Amino acid sequence: MLYFLLILSGVGVGLLGSLLGIGGGIFMVPLLLLGDLVTTAQEATGTSIVGVLATGISGFLGYLLRRKNPGMVGLALIPGALGGSYLGAFLAGKISSGALALVFGIFLLYPATALLLGKEPKELVQKGSGKRFLALWGLLVGLAAGTAGSLFGIGGGVIMVPALLWLGLPMVSAVAASLLVMVPTAALATALHSLAGRTHWELALPLAAGILVGGQLGPALAVRLPQRTLRRLFALVLLYAAANMIRRGLGY
Repeated sequence: MLYFLLILSGVGVGLLGSLLGIGGGIFMVPLLLLGDLVTTAQEATGTSIVGVLATGISGFLGYLLRRKNPGMVGLALIPGALGGSYLGAFLAGKISSGALALVFGIFLLYPATALLLGKEPKELVQKGSGKRFLALWGLLVGLAAGTAGSLFGIGGGVIMVPALLWLGLPMVSAVAASLLVMVPTAALATALHSLAGRTHWELALPLAAGILVGGQLGPALAVRLPQRTLRRLFALVLLYAAANMIRRGLGY
């Protein structure tokens, strides 16, 4: 019965994760902790990151089949995200994440509020922008997203997607880019957490199986919804993530 519920939960996580480019860790970590399936936040992170990898693979393939390829933007994010993924996994075993979770949660309130109010993203990335400009921003955004994703088990999309919207990308392109970056970064984080003994594979594999299915549903829905609707849906997820991080930071 437990495995069936995990698969079913994975379908829902995969749908939302691929629809909004968030990986789904913000749902899986609380599920694992509140369901007493794991004993520590580090184990929840190490287990959920497998699901994040499944979300990235399934979701990006879904967008690719619909000709929504993020191109150079997605590739520019990968080097920084890989470095951040390693850094986050390293920090997870060295420091208490309480204070970081609190700061992270407060930080997320700003983009969540802006998107919920329907504000348009700034147009900083224009056609003809220099490759150095793109590489620099890609490195910084990727590093922040990779570190947060690996440290908190959230996939990094809650940072990456708002940053890409702020840089002027359409919502669907930002989501596709986020999912592309998830594949190598979550693969690295999965390996590091597994080697550290923080992955419960008996829980991760049923979740991942459901996510692979749900990850095909999100892209099909995303290309049919208005951009503003997608941004507001993403804002609600950001508010949830912010509240969850603040709660964790305060020790509740």
